[in-house]
Amino acid sequence: QVQLVESGGGLVQPGGSLRLSCAASGSIFSINAMGWYRQAPGKQRELVASITSDGMTNYADSLKGRFTISRDNAKNTVYLQMNSLKPEDTAVYYCNANVMVLNGRYYYNAWGQGTQVTVSS
Repeated sequence: QVQLVESGGGLVQPGGSLRLSCAASGSIFSINAMGWYRQAPGKQRELVASITSDGMTNYADSLKGRFTISRDNAKNTVYLQMNSLKPEDTAVYYCNANVMVLNGRYYYNAWGQGTQVTVSS
C-alpha cells in the first residue's frame, strides 16, 4: 500500500558528506513523523533522526551537529544530510514513516528497504 524508496547511499571518505533521500508513495492519506534509522553489522537498529509533519526534529545525541534531517511534505520525502562522516557511521540506513493510508483507521510504521552507507578511505 505504501512504499518507501531510499536513495543517496554509497562509499565516501572520512570527513565527507552524503545526502540521503526517501520518497513515500502509494495510497497515502497522511504522514505523521518520518525518520532515519541505521543498523551496523552485529548491532541493533538505532534511531538516527526523526521529524514531525510540522518540522520538529529529534536526533541521536551522538549525531547532533553532523546530521540534519528535513522533509518536503508536498513530495512526501524526507532527507538526511550527513556531514563530517566517520567510519563508525558505516551502516545500512533505513527510512521510516508513520503513515495512514486512504480509508485507513490508524497510523502504522512503514519501512524502506535500506541504503548502504560506507565510510572508508
